[in-house]
Formats: sequence, structure tokens, C-alpha cells
Amino acid sequence: MKIGILKETRPGETRVALIPALLPPLVREKHDVIIEAGAGSASGLADELYAKAGARVVKTAVAVYKEADIIFKVQPPATTGARGKSEADQLREGTTYIGYMAPLANPDLVKVLERKKITGFAMEYVPRITRAQSMDALSSMATIAGYKAVLLATQHLGKMFPLLMTAAGTIPPATVLILGAGVAGLQAIATAKRLGAKVEAFDPRPAVKDQVKSLGATFVEMEMPADAETKGGYAKEMSAEFLRKEQEAIAARLPKVDVVICTAQVFGKRAPLLITKAMLGAMRPGTVIVDLAAEQGGNCELTRAGETVRHQGVAIVGAVNLPATIPSDASLMYSKNITNLFATLFPKGATTPNFEDEVTVGACITRDGAIANEGVRAALRPAKPAKTARPAKAPKTVKAPKKK
Repeated sequence: MKIGILKETRPGETRVALIPALLPPLVREKHDVIIEAGAGSASGLADELYAKAGARVVKTAVAVYKEADIIFKVQPPATTGARGKSEADQLREGTTYIGYMAPLANPDLVKVLERKKITGFAMEYVPRITRAQSMDALSSMATIAGYKAVLLATQHLGKMFPLLMTAAGTIPPATVLILGAGVAGLQAIATAKRLGAKVEAFDPRPAVKDQVKSLGATFVEMEMPADAETKGGYAKEMSAEFLRKEQEAIAARLPKVDVVICTAQVFGKRAPLLITKAMLGAMRPGTVIVDLAAEQGGNCELTRAGETVRHQGVAIVGAVNLPATIPSDASLMYSKNITNLFATLFPKGATTPNFEDEVTVGACITRDGAIANEGVRAALRPAKPAKTARPAKAPKTVKAPKKK
């Protein structure tokens, strides 16, 4: 099969979907890998490395789209472009796409994939099951985001993280509060602890309490629901009353912390609002909030994606696409995820996806000119309510003719 690798066009995106080190297994399977010149340059990967590993380097993206049976990508194909030549428009009819898709946020992309009968697989829809951990790009990228979020906080905070005892006096450790103990949150805890901070963590799922404590952090207690996560391992959207209780528990900690790392997200929906504008008034000037949920609306009411907002001395960092700030390791991890998924979709010698596999079914968004994923279909094509049949009109009464 011909596998195409493109240079990412989204501003600020530095990752590449496939690194040279993972090319040999594909070449051994007789796959022809075609890569656009400069695709790996932002990750420090020269074209010569790809050529040496067995790829064909071509000058333009057009040449890749023209030949490839399968496209590996990081960011969803753009649906806008000069003179109608968008990335989505250049996908050849009947081919396969593997990469991030964000279908609920990109309905126009889904329409193009349907129209062109492209079999589209979304990396973020890979089922969260044990067997698919090696394909879970969300977890891989969340690991990097959690690590980088803490480093961002150190840049904005006006004090050091560790306890220092010096001839000039004792410097107390910074206190860091992590909201959400998923993959990103746990990595943020571990990173802050390695830097010497005093770390606290909050999460509505009781199951993560032991994980938080195992990393040396204090778990912020509150009354927890028994069903705070879905079967797939994602946090559930909670009731307004529960969110109010969460805010109260968090508000009690805010006057005592130096840094807050927000990681709470609900898959496919707006991030929960955990820190209101009113709550910010209780925080000390100089405090830093790094909000990893910025692109989903933010856990803080004043968060703006891609910006740093300052309110009453508090810096609120709307972190966006942090994995792209560490492109070398992010590309390595993503490449492993996508090649492992490819091997599951197309077992040795297969040229069509294995739709007997639950991973294949879960990750597939479009197929045969239609939306294959039930959740995406329900969100983008909600069923119209059935029309209520009008009651039949009573037959007109025919009057008997008058007798003469």
C-alpha cells in the first residue's frame, strides 16, 4: 500500500505523523511510504533521514495526495484553502485517512469524507481498552501536556518550586493544586513533585485517589459520586448541583496555593467550569493558573485559548497544543500510536480494514459514504421527530333528499 505523510499546515504545529525510526517495519511489509519534503523538519528530522530509512521524498503535498492510498496525519485536514484547494479537497476519493479528526468540531470535514467515500479513522476515538493502550494518542499527548503545563507555570510564577534552606534564609516550597487526575493531571503531579513542590490534587472520581497518593500528592476530599466516569474511562458530565459543590471544595484551597493546573475535560463536550471569576478574588496576587482545557472552553471562567489573561494579579494561561512545543518526543509517541493502529486496521497482507476488530469499529468515523460512528452520527445528524399523523376527518353526513 502507498502511505502518504504530509507536512502539517496548522500554525504552530511542529509534529510529524511518522518518524524515520518507525519506517523499516512498514518497508519490510512492502509498503511504499511517500513523504512531503520538509515534513519532519520542525521535529528536527531531515529529509535525508527519511530517504535513508526507505521513504520516497517528494517536493509537494499535491504529489503525496495524488499517489497515496492512505494518509497519516496529525491535525485534521483543513476544509478551507486558496482557490478551494483545501487539504480535505485534495484527499482522493475512496482512500483512507488516519489521524486526528475532531468530527464534532469539524462537521464540514465529515461531509467531505462522506462525499468522497473516504474511510476515516480518528485517533481520538480509539477505544480506551487494555489492548489498545499502544494506540492511545490522547493519553500519549496528555502525558506531554501535563509535563509541559508545570514548566509553563514555573515561567510565570515569581518564586521557585522547591524548599531551599540558604544562608539568606529559608524559601518555602510552592504549593501546586492539580484539578483533574487523568493522564495529564497525574503527569503534572509527578512533574511538580520532581521539582520539589507541595502538591494537592482534586478529582471527582474516587478510583484515582490511590493513584494521586502514590505520586506523593495530597488528595482533596469531598463527597464523591459513585458513577463519575464512563465505561470508556472518561470523566462524566456532572449535574449543576455537583459542580457547585466542586467549586466550593476548590475555592477553599485557592487562597493557599501558588499554582493551579487545570486538566478537567469531558470528552466531546465543554470543559466543566471549576474556577469562576468570583473565586479568583480569593487568590493571592502572583498566583498562576495553567488551563489545559482552554480549547474546550476552559476550567476557569476567564480563560482565553492561546492567551495569558491577568486578573487582579493572577495570571491565567490558556494553554493550546502543548505537545507541539516538544515535537521530538511528541512525534515519536504519536508515530508509535499511529503505526500500531495501522497494524491493527490492516493485519499482515491485508489491504482492507479488519472490521471484525472492536478497535477498528470504534475508531472508524466515516465509511462507504456515510458516518459509521453512532455517537458522531447522532450528534451531527440527529433523528428528526416523527410527524404526528393527523386524525382522519369524519365523513360528511349525506342528508336524505326531502320527500315531495
